[in-house]
Amino acid sequence: MKTKCIFLLLLLIGIPLLAQQPMAQGFRLLESGQFSAAETFFGSYLELEPDSKTAKICYGRALGLNGETEKATLLFAKLLETYPKDLEIQLNYNESLLWDQDYEKAQPLYKSLVAEHPQSFAAILGYANTLSNLKEYKAALDWANRALALEPGNKNALISRKYIRLGLANAQIALQDYESAQKLLENIFTDFPEDKETLLNLASLHLITKRIDHAKRTYARYATSPKDSIVAINGMALAEHLGGKEKEALKLASEAIKRIQTLDDDELHERTRERYVQALIWNRKFGKARTQIDSLSVAHADKPWVLALNATLGMYTGDFKLSLRKYGALLLQNPISFDGLLGKANTLFALDQTQKAYEAVEDVLLAYPGQKDALAFKEKLKAQQRPSMEEQGSYSFDNGNNVAYASTTRLRLPLSAKWKTTLSYQHRSTENTMTLDRAQSHQLVAGLEYQLMPLVHVKTIAGLNHAHFATQTYTQPMLDARLQLRPYKLQNLELGYQREVQQFNAALIEREIAMQHYGLSYNVGTPFDLGWYTQLMHTEQSDANTRELLFTSLYYTVLHKQALKFGINYQYISFATQVPDIYFSPESYHAGEVFAEASGRFSKKTRYSAKIAGGIQKVEASPNTPIFRAEVSFGHQLSKRFRGEFYGRYSNIASATATGFEYTEVGLKLQLVLPHPIVKN
Repeated sequence: MKTKCIFLLLLLIGIPLLAQQPMAQGFRLLESGQFSAAETFFGSYLELEPDSKTAKICYGRALGLNGETEKATLLFAKLLETYPKDLEIQLNYNESLLWDQDYEKAQPLYKSLVAEHPQSFAAILGYANTLSNLKEYKAALDWANRALALEPGNKNALISRKYIRLGLANAQIALQDYESAQKLLENIFTDFPEDKETLLNLASLHLITKRIDHAKRTYARYATSPKDSIVAINGMALAEHLGGKEKEALKLASEAIKRIQTLDDDELHERTRERYVQALIWNRKFGKARTQIDSLSVAHADKPWVLALNATLGMYTGDFKLSLRKYGALLLQNPISFDGLLGKANTLFALDQTQKAYEAVEDVLLAYPGQKDALAFKEKLKAQQRPSMEEQGSYSFDNGNNVAYASTTRLRLPLSAKWKTTLSYQHRSTENTMTLDRAQSHQLVAGLEYQLMPLVHVKTIAGLNHAHFATQTYTQPMLDARLQLRPYKLQNLELGYQREVQQFNAALIEREIAMQHYGLSYNVGTPFDLGWYTQLMHTEQSDANTRELLFTSLYYTVLHKQALKFGINYQYISFATQVPDIYFSPESYHAGEVFAEASGRFSKKTRYSAKIAGGIQKVEASPNTPIFRAEVSFGHQLSKRFRGEFYGRYSNIASATATGFEYTEVGLKLQLVLPHPIVKN
């Protein structure tokens, strides 16, 4: 709050003092804000008139307003010993406590003073400002209104009420009471039409509530001078970013850079350069952003805003260790920097240090209680620790007359940030409608995931597969073990072993073919949105057959918020022994396809994903044949903790027969997230 300046209204509480001509020059110095000169004047005057109460009061005011607050308070305290009930001295003593930011001590003194002098405008306004500095805004507003009732239209009281309303509006925003906050801000325009400070606060409120058009219109109201126009353009650029229009944000930021060249305002220059680099990062122009940041680092050394830009670029390019260093350097300069605190929390989360991220977001909320972004981040962390239950039902069929019904129940049970457990049961019933072969299988598996260290995870799933067909049954063990790690930024590596039982259709279930897969998958991304995924797998089967598989995909991400990706895939499969009458087992199989993937939201509660791929496949010496795959899903958040998803998929990639195979599956998933984690952080 900027209420300290409000007390300049009390420069000469005792109006009759003006009649004392020998001190008239000193009064003018106080009135004009020349406090150092006023201190010298009244200090000299007191050498001639050491008992002048008026001169001592003015000397005390000059001391306090010149920054020597403790001396001022001591002087007024001594005066109160001589004049214990003097209202003028009491007011100045109380005010000196405010100069020294000792609001806790001032509050009961003002409370007593307004009780004794209920018609004292200065006492009432001083009490209002004291309460405001103590963030007791509602009470402060009431007392500011009382002051204005005594002196309607008093400029200083109106200024006090403005800042009290601004403070109360910010408090309401922290409580997410946005409607009340907006009313408070708009009420300020009654006293101060189109007040610039209020317009900026109102625009910020619209940004918080994602009312992008309202924010842009408010910034347009602010743009009434060349300087204010640049401030407004910078704000509009942020609004466009929050609205998902990154290109528009960059256009505006570039326009602000052009305009700022004609103005001599160092602070605005910095804010404008900062917004321009941010817009480059939002548009994923990382090379240009790096050049700009390097230039700024030379010119501005390690200023907080340059450190923040470096950290932001690191977050976008996957260089999280760089971001953590830069946010750390920022917090060394300013331990309560919001960008530094929340940025550190996000970076720790990206580095897979969940517990530290949780502690970091608590630091944000300690410094900024109720802050919306911090609360949302904390909720995201909590969601990862909540148990969940999922039920999935599916129906599938193919052109080989096979149909299958499956139901799967999954329980996810996180024990801590490092330990997660799962338990699932699946029942699958298959039938061939032509041969009337039937089989059923039951799978019960338990899983355990452990974080060995940040970015290194071990996942293990073990269980049993029980199959029943005709009059026979068998039970086979199942195992899936994987080591997942990120060896370098934007890279993911997985090593895995899996033992499973073939259960695609009744005929395969009857043959009790167990498979052991030894695999490796590797994905590398780039800051320029190109990615490459490769999977290698060697399979050994219980019927003595072996299989080699290679799958590789080169893809490009076109959009990020509403994700859109294009790419090409290649797949190679080879079996050591060909048994086409039993299962698809070619000596060589090649498939190439192009694909597109899209995912996003129709609304806040409804999301979608879609994938299509098409190309050609070649089985041994057979002619090339076309392939097509498609998969779609639609999910809806039915309540805060309950959501549903419908999905469907189709494929004609050779799998059960050499060519001409078609497979279709539709299903429904329901997930319930329990309200509380088992282990609280």
